[in-house]
Amino acid sequence: MSAPRVLIAGGGYVGLYAALRLRRARRDAEITLVNPDNYMLFRPLLPEVASGTLEARHAAVPLREALRGVDVVSGRLVGLDAGSHTATVATLDDGETTRDYDHAVLAVGAVSRMLPVPGLADHGIGFTSVTEALFLRNHVLGRLETAHATPNRERRKRALTFVFVGGGYSGVEALAELQDLASDACRWYPTIDPADLQWVLVEAADRLLPSLPDELESRATSLLTSRGVDIRLETQVAKAADGAVELSDGTRLATDTLVSVAGVVPNPVLNDLGLPLDDAGRVPVDAYLRVCDVDGVWAAGDCAAVPDSVGGGTCPPTAQYALREGRALGDNVAAVLDGREPERFRYRSKGQFVTLGHRKAVASLGRLRLGGSLAWALRRAYYCAAIPTGNRKVRTLADWLIATPGHHDPSNLRTEHEPKQPFEKAQAAAEKKS
Repeated sequence: MSAPRVLIAGGGYVGLYAALRLRRARRDAEITLVNPDNYMLFRPLLPEVASGTLEARHAAVPLREALRGVDVVSGRLVGLDAGSHTATVATLDDGETTRDYDHAVLAVGAVSRMLPVPGLADHGIGFTSVTEALFLRNHVLGRLETAHATPNRERRKRALTFVFVGGGYSGVEALAELQDLASDACRWYPTIDPADLQWVLVEAADRLLPSLPDELESRATSLLTSRGVDIRLETQVAKAADGAVELSDGTRLATDTLVSVAGVVPNPVLNDLGLPLDDAGRVPVDAYLRVCDVDGVWAAGDCAAVPDSVGGGTCPPTAQYALREGRALGDNVAAVLDGREPERFRYRSKGQFVTLGHRKAVASLGRLRLGGSLAWALRRAYYCAAIPTGNRKVRTLADWLIATPGHHDPSNLRTEHEPKQPFEKAQAAAEKKS
């Protein structure tokens, strides 16, 4: 009898943990994991990558190291024929290959939501990847350099104004960490006082952090306000032009920095797979994480509408749930391969953490509400324990131990958008000289 073939599309929480559980349960299975990158990004640590308190590589878990015995393919799922049990994968060299499967797991996640704002695509900066986090860090430090060097007051004010769109976890955490970085770095710029920096947080809803209890949301909002963050609730960005942002309340802000962290939408590849989708563009699954009415296909995470057997409705698109969904999915695929019945996915949130910068956070742990240094320390302990592989746990802990007693590193390691740009500039200069 041939070995069962399992294809996993996506190497985030769901894909990684499903592959781990399935590998342990069925050593004979041929497991293939397809992902554009050869690592899994541990997203809760991305804000600390941006502030420089964590080395970028240490927030990325190498899939080949974590998934011994799994065939990791760098590519993207672009087609699925559920009738013939075949999948089409686009490889990095723009080619395509067909893979046969007995079971397919959709863990393709979500992508940044692009708001219909004129100019946002041209002038906005995202915050969903290591590349964007590193770029944003260098960009913020670069604005300090610009402000220090220019004698022009208007140019200086524009450089020191930072606008963030989105008051969810990512937007609040990114702003808080980068504000700490910039304020701390001001010690090296004698012409810049931290009070000169203007931080604006724009949120369309009537409150920040909608999933947090009211008490903690109020505490987080008060802390940000006390640090000088200008919070604009029930406000939207109306337009972004070169050097300025216009808000729906009529405010015009001269700025070089517009960061859009306004949520995510399911991966658009789902529209090309011929599977049923709900109104939000997610794949509906049953309580066992099987795609409804489709044989041999499973799904979980941000791309799936997973029934919440505990609280009702669907499970929230958070890392905490995705990790457990991945484990449950791997166990259920293994159960079906063994001829056993799968189990319903049931999970109740253990709590929530929100970092608000160095030694500042809020936490909800059951009925317990915490803030300040204790919440910050517990958050770090939890995520250090949760990040996969011992290698990354040790490296993350080492980074934190080294960075905690000191100040932020103000080095601006500027990167070129095009790697050939320095050669092109040199060539142009040589031709001009000749």
